[in-house]
Amino acid sequence: MTSGEPEGLFDHPAAASSGGSGPGAPANGAPPVSAGEQASQPLAVRMRPRSLDEVVGQGHLLGPGTPIRQLVDRDVPMSLLLWGPPGTGKTTLATVVSRVTSRRFVEISAVSDGVKRVRAEIDLARRELGMSGRQTVLFVDEVHRFNKAQQDALLPAVENRWVSFIGATTENPFFSVISPLLSRSLLLTLEPLADDDLREVVRRALTDERGLDGAVTLDPAAEDHLVRLAGGDARRTLTYLEAAALVAPEDAPIDVAVLEKAVDRAAVRYDREGDQHYDVISAFIKSIRGSDADAALHYLARMIEAGEDPRFVARRLIVHASEDIGMADPTALQTAIAAAQAVEFVGLPEARINLAQAVIHLSLAPKSNAVITAVDAALRDVRQGLAGPVPGHLRDAHYKGAARIGHGEGYKYAHDHPGGVVRQQYAPDAVDGREYYRPTRHGAEARFTDVLARIRSVLRGTGRRSGD
Repeated sequence: MTSGEPEGLFDHPAAASSGGSGPGAPANGAPPVSAGEQASQPLAVRMRPRSLDEVVGQGHLLGPGTPIRQLVDRDVPMSLLLWGPPGTGKTTLATVVSRVTSRRFVEISAVSDGVKRVRAEIDLARRELGMSGRQTVLFVDEVHRFNKAQQDALLPAVENRWVSFIGATTENPFFSVISPLLSRSLLLTLEPLADDDLREVVRRALTDERGLDGAVTLDPAAEDHLVRLAGGDARRTLTYLEAAALVAPEDAPIDVAVLEKAVDRAAVRYDREGDQHYDVISAFIKSIRGSDADAALHYLARMIEAGEDPRFVARRLIVHASEDIGMADPTALQTAIAAAQAVEFVGLPEARINLAQAVIHLSLAPKSNAVITAVDAALRDVRQGLAGPVPGHLRDAHYKGAARIGHGEGYKYAHDHPGGVVRQQYAPDAVDGREYYRPTRHGAEARFTDVLARIRSVLRGTGRRSGD
């Protein structure tokens, strides 16, 4: 890779040959990889899938009848945008598609290459297509790093099918890829690999002759720790496994202690589907509720380090912002939603900063549970049958004949009255006068306490200006 960021499922341009058959197949125009060179390659490179059937995970993209299968089986020109976090297989899919369709493969990195290289490769692809009919797969890694003018340079080749374009991005393409290129491409979304997928990657590498070929074994506890450390990234999984195999004692399995030594990461006791998951998230939320930002950051760090899904953490923050803060600081919900969006757009490890900011904001914000108390009280009444018909003056009066049955009769348009509030019954008779929302005097909610009192007095005719 030229981008400097771990990318793709076992990706590496060296074996991206069109038509090569073995694990050490060379890239187009590159000299063959010798047995010695192949043996010195990283484990993640040696274990790179050679066909779509060897790709682990992304079943929603690779199953029978899916677009990418149809494109491969029919061997037609294509234009794809692969969107997903690092290590999920974007580069691997591009190289495997190139190999199984016998196309020439060219990789460009938007980090280090510019328009000059793009145009040169497109011109070469046009000549190759014209002289031999051989198609070219033009893979642009980190395509979101190209500016608008650079992305514009790709349009003629994509529109005229001079190349089969495949762009890979970790950023939301609706924000980072120009509309003309996006509209001409099939967008495929890749997901972080599931734990079971990573276990398959590990077990295959332990036994496959291209990998460790049975030279070492892995304790179940060490496998669990390795999967947690990987965070859905297959390349990182194999990198850590290879490091552990190098330091493992001869004829001894790789245990947690060996793995910790190899990757310099302590094993965090955490089971994403067991007691630790529920205990830690419970302590996390209660620490925020108790305004202990330091404790909340500790639990956030534990979850991140243990490989918890950051989207789960973000969802809990969004709920907490309304459940325990609410109108005491209405901006808390905005911060929590912004952090959740950052998780989707940026991903870990950078999104840890956004999550931490939200945790600190929510921890230090004034607290109020008045919102959840209000909606639950309203729900409780409805479930107990306290509903009743909508008052006649509030019913829909827009259709012909509504006036004849009294719908809308007597309705007072609030904007026609002082302050935009007028004495009028809005709730059904069964719950008229019920006060579900009881604001506190905490933070910004103190202001709403006074506002609500004034509004209620007008609505019920007890204020100084009822407006009727």
